[in-house]
Amino acid sequence: MSVREMLENREREILSEKAARSSESKGRVRSENSCEIRTDFQRDRDRIIHSKAFRRLKHKTQVFISPMGDHYRTRLTHTLEVAQIARTIARSLCLNEDLTEAIALGHDLGHTPFGHMGERVLNEICPTGFKHNEQSLRVVDVLEGGGGLNLTYEVRDGIVCHTGAKRADTLEGRIVAVADKIAYVNHDIDDSIRGGLLSENDIPKEFSDVLGNRHSARIDTMIKAAISGSEHDIVMEHDIVMEPDIYDAMMGLRQFLFDNVYLNKNAEVATEEDKAKNIIEGLYSRFVNDIDLIPADARNNSRTDDNSIIAMDYIAGMSDPFAIARYEELFIPKFWVN
Repeated sequence: MSVREMLENREREILSEKAARSSESKGRVRSENSCEIRTDFQRDRDRIIHSKAFRRLKHKTQVFISPMGDHYRTRLTHTLEVAQIARTIARSLCLNEDLTEAIALGHDLGHTPFGHMGERVLNEICPTGFKHNEQSLRVVDVLEGGGGLNLTYEVRDGIVCHTGAKRADTLEGRIVAVADKIAYVNHDIDDSIRGGLLSENDIPKEFSDVLGNRHSARIDTMIKAAISGSEHDIVMEHDIVMEPDIYDAMMGLRQFLFDNVYLNKNAEVATEEDKAKNIIEGLYSRFVNDIDLIPADARNNSRTDDNSIIAMDYIAGMSDPFAIARYEELFIPKFWVN
């Protein structure tokens, strides 16, 4: 018996009957021989971690564009926090941690530079529109490595369904959708306080009384509410839910962030976002009109002749510093020295 087969047997023995089992996966688009030492979900996790798209997340904005400070979240640290929260919930509910982790690590691979502002701009200017969850699926299916990562159905489904109206087919995918909200609601408050946009006293008492008065306390409350709220629903409804009062407080806190941080930036932050918006618009227009400015391998990876999609893929894959560097290369004159 191989190591992989022993791990698959362990899944059958210890996981909930509602858990997704790697040996029962719906499979990959292109068939492959199984690994001797890793389950299919472990293999997917490893492919995501070793991908270039994953490494680029370290230089992509979460909320604050190019913050001066080591402790602000990036898209990579957000992804790691989601994975930690999701694994804790999955472990407590006897669900598949490997599948949960793979989905969490891949859920934001398609996110743009400059955070959600970048996503909004591409959605406005691209004829096909743009959604980062759909782009994340496109990264793992098409763009990464010149042909995609050929992940299992369950991981792909969890990635594209981590946000939006459509729910993931697996409980593990639904855990990631909840963990994503828990992570960004809490760390965006933490970063907003660090950046001086909020203070702890600004958080409405109706939410802090329910969730807690500290960053760690709020995360702890939400995770426990997701575990306790789901224990019954996994059996009866095949779903992941939070206890209603905690969920309502979390969503109230999320709306508070929209009203006071995401959509109500101070003048300095708004100015920097306008600059980033100009970068994305300028790059997109230039690339669509002169597609040869995009490297040949990037053009080929898109597997299409549509310049707008090729430009969208290329820009969405950029880190913040790379987008700035390309803009400077194409739009900022260089000094001529004799």
